[in-house]
Amino acid sequence: MNAIRTDSRTGVFAALRQTPRPVVYLLIGVLVNQLGAFVQTFLVLYLTHREFSIGQAGLALTAYSAGAVFGTMLGGELTHRLGPRSTIIAAMTGSAALLAVIPLLATPGRFAVLLVAVGAAGLVTQSYRPAAALLLGDLMPEEHRVMGFSMMRIALNAGAALAPLVAAAVILIDWNLLLWLDAATALTYAVLALLLLPNVATVQDAPEPEPGKRTGYGVILRDRRYHLFLASVLVGSIIYVQYTVALPLNITADGRSTGLYSAVLVTASVVLILCELKITSYVKHLRPPLVGAVGTAIMGLGVAGYSFAGQGAAPILLATVVFVLGVMINGPTMFAYPSTFPAAVKARYIGTHQATFGLGMALGPTLGVLAWDRLGAGIWPLCGVLGLFAAWCAYAGMREDDDGDVSPADDGEISTATTDIADSIADSDTPALAESSTPAPVQNTGASEPAVKTSTGA
Repeated sequence: MNAIRTDSRTGVFAALRQTPRPVVYLLIGVLVNQLGAFVQTFLVLYLTHREFSIGQAGLALTAYSAGAVFGTMLGGELTHRLGPRSTIIAAMTGSAALLAVIPLLATPGRFAVLLVAVGAAGLVTQSYRPAAALLLGDLMPEEHRVMGFSMMRIALNAGAALAPLVAAAVILIDWNLLLWLDAATALTYAVLALLLLPNVATVQDAPEPEPGKRTGYGVILRDRRYHLFLASVLVGSIIYVQYTVALPLNITADGRSTGLYSAVLVTASVVLILCELKITSYVKHLRPPLVGAVGTAIMGLGVAGYSFAGQGAAPILLATVVFVLGVMINGPTMFAYPSTFPAAVKARYIGTHQATFGLGMALGPTLGVLAWDRLGAGIWPLCGVLGLFAAWCAYAGMREDDDGDVSPADDGEISTATTDIADSIADSDTPALAESSTPAPVQNTGASEPAVKTSTGA
């Protein structure tokens, strides 16, 4: 085992104490950036305030969402070629510049230019995510890697819960401050990355791969098992978003107060923030395919529990707790899974995973509204069935081979790609840039990966 090991303690506080300082800085940056993440939530309101039509505002939001999906793919490629630290700096600096200029373009006569700027903002703003995930997976001690992803999810959710409160205060002063504050938090993250994050070296494709051998995205295209994992992520994210799309429609249709929906959101946020680390400290010892499948199934059954929404507030809140329990079980493990791939293809696997998750979050609202319009409360049993399907995909996509090792992709393909890239780097005498001397072999089966890389850290 080449991963950094500390001691046998695996509880929450042990994981927090053993978290490397660069990971703490990374998580602080994620939290700060998320505190100012106003665009996707308030873009429609902002543009209608600036006298754009609802149709134009919706089109701009679509452009931002599409840019965000492609941005994670771009982030995976940039991370592979530039390294995670440089990618975060470039993404956050570009995001700050674009967000700062949007108020200057927000006039009806400049809608075409605004649309391009908003789409580009979505592209660069989300391109930091694969870099942050890769850096977290590499720097966190291997036995606490899943806990590290749980910490990142808590930082993201805490920021998402607090951001609307900050926005409500900012709007009272000036709507344009929404964009400028968002730009300021992005720039702050870029500065934190520049000053405090380690400069991990990159791994690039071999210049002349052998005929018939695939590297990079070619490996992913032929990795049928990973396709099942991605199917689970896509379906699961579409189910996940329904508690913010179809549920409020259901509550309103039943004649209940929107205060009940607010209680649902508060319950989900509080339970997740308070309980996820503790739950992760237990489930991280279990087999990842089992954790992914069980958590996804519980999530789907929790959403299916909204079928009893007409019976009162208690069943809705209980279904929310069950739903969030499933998310807490499967979320950290499934988000950590792409970081177990070899360094030669890891960034692209992470980027593909996050692009798929983003695609599900983008498609979910539209599909949810259509399903509600056609099925009404019948959407909830459908979500339960889809949740079981996604659970099967998670288990099949993350399953272990008979020898007990996770085989995330075609071992021959990845081994060839890894060997070619390692040889290419060795021939060029590229100096190691990582702030560690830990040996970093690139072969990985999904169970053992060095926490900090040297010349193969991307």
